[in-house]
Amino acid sequence: MLTATRVAVRRGARLAVQDIDLRLHAGELFGVLGPNGAGKSSLLGALSAELPTAAGVVSLHGRALVDWPARERARHLAVLPQSSTLNFAFRVDEVVALGRLPHDSGREADARIVTEALEAADAAHLRARNYLELSGGERQRVHLARVLAQLWPGGEGQVLLLDEPTSMLDPAHQHRVLQVLREVAGRGAAVLVILHDLNLAARYCDRLLLLAEGCNRASGTPREVLRADLLRSVFDLEVLVQRHPEHDHPLIIAR
Repeated sequence: MLTATRVAVRRGARLAVQDIDLRLHAGELFGVLGPNGAGKSSLLGALSAELPTAAGVVSLHGRALVDWPARERARHLAVLPQSSTLNFAFRVDEVVALGRLPHDSGREADARIVTEALEAADAAHLRARNYLELSGGERQRVHLARVLAQLWPGGEGQVLLLDEPTSMLDPAHQHRVLQVLREVAGRGAAVLVILHDLNLAARYCDRLLLLAEGCNRASGTPREVLRADLLRSVFDLEVLVQRHPEHDHPLIIAR
């Protein structure tokens, strides 16, 4: 699937990411955590070939990511950035249909996929709306539907990268998004998501990477990474880490 080997990313004179090794597996939801400025978005930029690497290599299916033709790569890898610069008065279903551009699946199949992706993102009721008239959270769900449509329904060999897809959403939709990503992973895709909510990461992610100052501070299962001592050193935050009373994952409580 997608691998990064000794990857570094430079932003100006500063190394935003350095010496990162990472391997995404089919059927896995992989979370990336860290404080503001830790290098999370820079890492995602390297993993999607949006940013050049200063060192190391990113590979998809054993082939350097930069060597993939853009259209072919887009059929295997989709990216949801932290924010969108779309400023055209498209209908919502037209925005989601942009995700089908790399494919030659035909108008009928594309229309069905757009409908199913909108339903998955809980945005079907928005399909005829003007995109520019939507709230920030509604726009975020529309763009989630767009990247879902790009890889729909998601399967082995495909990779989905998302940068803070829950940032503008209410609690119910935050959980809905992570549930959808778990379903996509369950169909065999590899999914990487950048999150700030430690409890969402604990509940839904199979493995985590904790970044600080561009470096890997810890990686492993949520139980291995979400430890009080590590969270104190990385976030400067005193927490209690307990077992969730209903689910077997860590529960993080700020002290």
